[in-house]
Amino acid sequence: MSNEKADPTMPLQFVYSNQDFVADVHWNSGNRHGIASPPAKFDTTIQAGWTDRMNRGLFRYHLGDLQTRILPGPYGYVAQLNIERGIERRKPQEILSIQQDFNGKQFNFNKINPEEIIIEMIKDVEGGIEKGPLHEDCRMVVLVNVSPLEFGHCLLVPDPSRCFPQVMTSFAIQAGIEAVLLSCDPGFRVGFNSLGAFASVNHLHLHGYYLDHELKIESVPVKPLVPGKSFYRLLDFPAGFLFYTESETVEKVAEAICQVTDFLVDGNIAHNLFLTRGCPPCDRTQNKKDQCSRKGVRIAVWPRTSCFGAKEESAFNVALCELAGHLPFKNKKDYEVISEKDVIDIIQRYLLPESEFNTVQQQLTHHLMAL
Repeated sequence: MSNEKADPTMPLQFVYSNQDFVADVHWNSGNRHGIASPPAKFDTTIQAGWTDRMNRGLFRYHLGDLQTRILPGPYGYVAQLNIERGIERRKPQEILSIQQDFNGKQFNFNKINPEEIIIEMIKDVEGGIEKGPLHEDCRMVVLVNVSPLEFGHCLLVPDPSRCFPQVMTSFAIQAGIEAVLLSCDPGFRVGFNSLGAFASVNHLHLHGYYLDHELKIESVPVKPLVPGKSFYRLLDFPAGFLFYTESETVEKVAEAICQVTDFLVDGNIAHNLFLTRGCPPCDRTQNKKDQCSRKGVRIAVWPRTSCFGAKEESAFNVALCELAGHLPFKNKKDYEVISEKDVIDIIQRYLLPESEFNTVQQQLTHHLMAL
């Protein structure tokens, strides 16, 4: 990675290759962000850039250490009080369809302050910049989210000038997985909200942020659906699907994930994705040693009911992080009194009814097996 810029108006280029992926990380309680070893180059670059923008006043509010509590119960929900985000964040755009076209007149990431950009991620393959059908849009811009959920909250935007609508692409999901693999912090997560699933801007982007807490989704058991595509159903968790990849199979798994999200978009089914370091898939609860290992990346996909102009929940909106077990609360009362059962009741209102989910599962299983 070069630390010098030929043009001061251009973002810092972060050039990486597969050799930069961190093979294995472990939770190590008691250390900031869970790690004892020195942070990876990716982490130092993102965290320093994010902190610099915070200190320069580019955010809508100052994010200090958020009040946090773990809700009693088997799900281990991580509740955080973040009142200012609920008040200060930009008003979400009016979304009418999961397949809504990009509209350049509305806010988009070509209209941001250029100083919000931290880096431009560029994949280097065997001495040359990655090319090919999947990587025509191989410029991934990383910028701060000026209304942050947590420390390091940034947005990963594939070539903003190409004005992609908020529909997942193979490049976007592959770059998101690779960002997780570039970090040696098990608390670095990436996620995606489709239109109709609380995406607030119709311009293709993923969220990335650090959360210094383990989540059950990292180790929850799964049921195999299409093993050849690393496709599973989550067990003992809000109904959704799971993919898993280690560094050698990222491109193959990214294509399979995109086949699923394309299917959901074609069927007008809203969805959320959450990417996190996690245990290899297993149909039972693993022992403590295996649960600590984070060699690969788990990618959860939740099909859900669409929300178009729907009234927001007073406590929290059900989007990528809430489905994964991280709950940013908008008000102190709900934060202090809510129970795990209350959370599950809210989340269930946004998931597909069981019969509809089972139909989607059957359709996706057949779809992936036929490809």
